[in-house]
Amino acid sequence: MVNLVAAQKPLMHGLMKMAGIRPYTMEIEPGTVMSFWVPCETVEKPKKKGGGGEEEEGGSGGLRKPTKPVVVLVHGFAAEGIVTWQFQVGALTKKYSVYVPDLLFFGGSTTDKSDRSPSFQAECLGKGLRKLGVEKCTIVGFSYGGMVAFKMAELQPELVQAVVVSGSILAMTDSISEATLQRLGFASSSELLLPNSVKGLKALLSVATHKKLWFPDCLHKDYLEVMFTNRQERAELLEALVISNKDDSIPKFPQRIHLLWGENDQIFKVELAHNMKEQLGEKATFQGIKKAGHLVHLERPCVYNRNLKLFLASLHTDETPK
Repeated sequence: MVNLVAAQKPLMHGLMKMAGIRPYTMEIEPGTVMSFWVPCETVEKPKKKGGGGEEEEGGSGGLRKPTKPVVVLVHGFAAEGIVTWQFQVGALTKKYSVYVPDLLFFGGSTTDKSDRSPSFQAECLGKGLRKLGVEKCTIVGFSYGGMVAFKMAELQPELVQAVVVSGSILAMTDSISEATLQRLGFASSSELLLPNSVKGLKALLSVATHKKLWFPDCLHKDYLEVMFTNRQERAELLEALVISNKDDSIPKFPQRIHLLWGENDQIFKVELAHNMKEQLGEKATFQGIKKAGHLVHLERPCVYNRNLKLFLASLHTDETPK
C-alpha cells in the first residue's frame, strides 16, 4: 500500500522550489553530512556533460553568497525542516534568503561522531552555514530547534544577529524535564517525542495542539514510518538534552531575542516564556498568539508569519532592499 506521507513529498519539494529554495547536501567534516534547503539563486547549476539529463536532486553545484538578509529556520523533534516550516518559507523568500537545515539524524543529515549535544548540533549547523556563504543570520528555532538556536547564539555570536524562538527553553534541566513529563502524563521524553504507535502519536499531537485534530489511523501509521527514523540516535539526542540543575546558567546574549509563543502551549507553558524573558533581560521581547498551542506556526501560520515578519523588519529598517 502507498505511504501517503511519503507520496506527498514530491509535491512538498515542488512547492518549496516554487517558493525559491532547493535541496543542497554537504559534508561538514569527515563523517558528518548535513542536508539543507537553500535559496535557489545561491546555487550555480553544474554544467552538464553531453546532452540531456536533469540536475540531480540535492546535487551540489557552485555556491554564491546570499544577497538578502538571511533567515535560518530550525525544526523541532517530530519532523524535518521543510515539513516543520512549510507555511513560513513562501512568506519569507521575497525579502529574505531562507535556509532550512535538517539537524543531525533528521532528513538526510547524519554523523559518525558520538556527540549528541545541542552544542554539537549548533557547531555543525554553524559550519554548514559558513560553507554556504552565510556571514550573518537571524535564527528562528522551534522547540528542540530553539535550544539549538540558543546554543548557536551563545557560541557563535559573530554569525547570529538575532534569535526568534517558539515553544522552547534555554536548556532542559532535570527539574523542568521531570515537572513537564509528570504534568503531561508521560514516563520519559522518548515516550512523548518518539512515539512508536498510533496511540502514542495521537497523544503527542493532543498535547502539541490547541485545537484537537482528527486524522485517520492509516495517516498516523504513515507519518510514524516516514518521520520517526534513526530512533536510537534520536533517543540519544533526548538523553543529551537534559542537564543537571546545578549546571544551568543564563548566558549573556548580545543579540536581540524574540519569544513568539502559542498562548495555549501545553508542553512549554507561556509562564515559562515570561520567566525566560525576565532572565534574558532588556534585549528580549515576547509576543503571544491566542488560540494556538505548541505547534503555533502550523496552527495559526498567518498570525505567526505576520509577527515574525514584523520582528525581522525591525532588524533591517536601515537596510536598503536589494
